[in-house]
Amino acid sequence: MTLDVARYLDRLAYDGPTEPTIETLRALHRAHLVAVPFENLDVFNGIPVEVDLDWAITKVVERRRGGWCFELNVAFGALLEALGFDVRRLGAAVLLAGPTTVVDHLCLEVLLDDPWLVDVGFGALFVDPIRLDLAGPQTDDGGDFELLASPQGATLARLDDGGVPQALYRFKRVALGLADFEPASQRLQEDHSLHWHQRPMASRLLGPTDGGSGADRVTLSGAELVVRRGGERTVTEIDPDDWPDRCEEWFGFRFRPRHW
Repeated sequence: MTLDVARYLDRLAYDGPTEPTIETLRALHRAHLVAVPFENLDVFNGIPVEVDLDWAITKVVERRRGGWCFELNVAFGALLEALGFDVRRLGAAVLLAGPTTVVDHLCLEVLLDDPWLVDVGFGALFVDPIRLDLAGPQTDDGGDFELLASPQGATLARLDDGGVPQALYRFKRVALGLADFEPASQRLQEDHSLHWHQRPMASRLLGPTDGGSGADRVTLSGAELVVRRGGERTVTEIDPDDWPDRCEEWFGFRFRPRHW
């Protein structure tokens, strides 16, 4: 499939500059987080998903859906390349459940005058790209983050209120091909003990048209609709039969998850 850049930018409701600069990268990153949800709905319903460019572009752009890292970062990386950015696909080991070396996440490195970590496929994370060659904390609307060096690779950590790093994922700056991620995708789809299979979920950043700013976010997860806006958190109980309507209201498509 040939990537239709104009159609992708329309999907993001983006009409700003497209030159390969850090300002463009920041703007596109935020636009993607607002327009395209992080969601597990196909995986939750047992619908096979692929680590494939045609699959990702069709789902995100043509079907106007979201997805997980193997879809969102694949699609976004292709858009950036089409706009002239130098992009590498990196494998990461998610550390939220403790130390591991198993690669189960795809993130991006974008090379400009400086190298940047880009990730629109991890849910609630940093809002702006993170400098890969900068020591010490980096702050954006998503919080305070730091890259910690180790022999196993760079660890992305979020700093808590006391400045203590909480590890998110570890990666090496080695370019991988899409086929390298297929075993991880299959394992995550087949292991029904993982959280991907426990409840349906969709989440995205709130933009100005939603009355959102900073890291304001809406998440539809299981029986709850959670809206975080302006420092306030509103939780609404959702009946399974209401899921398609709420999904369409907040994410732009209808989906009926199997009962959880």
